[in-house]
Amino acid sequence: TLLKNHGFLSNFYLQNYLDIDLGSSQLGAFFSKNASWISGTKLGLHSKPKMPPCDFLPEKYQSLAYNHILEIHKKHLSPVATAFFQKPLLLHQGHMEWLFDSEGNRYLDFFSGIVTVGVGHCHPKVNAAAQKQLSRLWHTSSVFFHPPMHTYAEQLSALLPEPLKVIFLVNSGSEANDLAMQMARAHSNNTDIISFRGAYHGCSPYTLGMTNVMAYKTGLSSGMGCRSTMCPDVFRGPWGGSYCRDSPAQTIRKCSCVPDCCQAKEQYIEQFKDTLNTSVAKSVAGFFAEPIQGVNGIVQYPKGFLKEAFKLVRERGGVCIADEVQTGFGRLGSHFWGFQTHDVMPDIVTMAKGIGNGFPMAAVVTTPEIARSLAKRLLHFNTFGGNPLACAIGSAVLEVIEEEKLQENCQEVGTYMLLKLAKLRDEFDIVGDVRGKGLMIGIEMVQDKMSRQPLPPQEVSQIHEDCKNMGLIVGRGGIFSQTFRIAPPMCITKPEVDFAVEVFRSALIQHMERRAK
Repeated sequence: TLLKNHGFLSNFYLQNYLDIDLGSSQLGAFFSKNASWISGTKLGLHSKPKMPPCDFLPEKYQSLAYNHILEIHKKHLSPVATAFFQKPLLLHQGHMEWLFDSEGNRYLDFFSGIVTVGVGHCHPKVNAAAQKQLSRLWHTSSVFFHPPMHTYAEQLSALLPEPLKVIFLVNSGSEANDLAMQMARAHSNNTDIISFRGAYHGCSPYTLGMTNVMAYKTGLSSGMGCRSTMCPDVFRGPWGGSYCRDSPAQTIRKCSCVPDCCQAKEQYIEQFKDTLNTSVAKSVAGFFAEPIQGVNGIVQYPKGFLKEAFKLVRERGGVCIADEVQTGFGRLGSHFWGFQTHDVMPDIVTMAKGIGNGFPMAAVVTTPEIARSLAKRLLHFNTFGGNPLACAIGSAVLEVIEEEKLQENCQEVGTYMLLKLAKLRDEFDIVGDVRGKGLMIGIEMVQDKMSRQPLPPQEVSQIHEDCKNMGLIVGRGGIFSQTFRIAPPMCITKPEVDFAVEVFRSALIQHMERRAK
């Protein structure tokens, strides 16, 4: 009715709900241009989506006052600005997919402490395993044997294919990737390491050489011998089409490809060959790749790309490393490990984050041959790697994933969410791309679909704030911080997805209202 009748009702809507006063000659153009979001506002009377119920009652917050927290942070903690939101959240308690702040507000956590809380905050079985081990033995270094370490090693190795059976237990993803770099160099007797532009492999002095996101780069010397290559991003890169990705949601870019023949993949492989022919030595040490790029905004490569890239690296004497810090442990749904979705076999696998559901724990898994090469060159030792408490927690996490069928939940609920979010892309011109697999999803925001230019950071930040204010926490990523990262605990349900999608849609409508003023 609004689009057909630009009379009193239209003026009433504009003036009372959007604070806009347009002449009658301008109304037709205004409504035609903004038809999709106007129809979604229901005359501007859209209400805050109703949050699904939660039967958990948090404890009353009785710790430090908020202003005192801010004062301590300013005086004694890192001055690097990393806190989300204009007013940083002071979190108090967590339960499965829910978080509670110091004021008692409840939030649906769709970022999982940066893709870390896999089985849910304070999962009862993981809690019980930690408490039991705490009462028995907190710590002893790996110079002594203890059952939790050996039990965990046996459980984890059973989930990896031959010949990936030798496990090095460490404390973080950065440390795991540091060690993997040493392994690659010790085994190959070469130096050059290749990684994608947009990759994030850690912030230690070594791994910063492989991390290719400007915000994390420094003016200090780091990561010698590391070379970057073009990221085969089928949405933002020079090539891409509508059949490239292993995802229920494809780009809206058109192509003339047929099944089993991806022109974008072939173009990106040529770029990879160019890197091998120009930017590294004749023989290389290794190639690092996340099965799906996390920090860069859930970027997926063309199907078949990694398989050809691995072959090219091995022809140069290098080993292939899969960084599963964010993609592992069933999060992608169809497979337990991200590399399996590419039909490749890496020589080394690194893992962290979800391995301990938030407890500091990580691992490097490799072949006996590569492990022996490292042992000949380095006495590797880690004081806290293989800690009894960490290993007891790690075992409980693996058991919960299996018992509660969380990998299957990632597949079913993740696909459901991807398809619902893809409808928002069709509805809003500023939603440029929706992508991902399982419960690892990216929503890339653009100024418009034609240009694919990133939506300005301040606008993305306001949408982010609006989601938080309606009870939904999501992450951010991308070279320009233009992509929302969605990676909830793997226990979420479809009703919770419905709420999250409705919150995001409401935030987009609010953004369009601000734009129109």
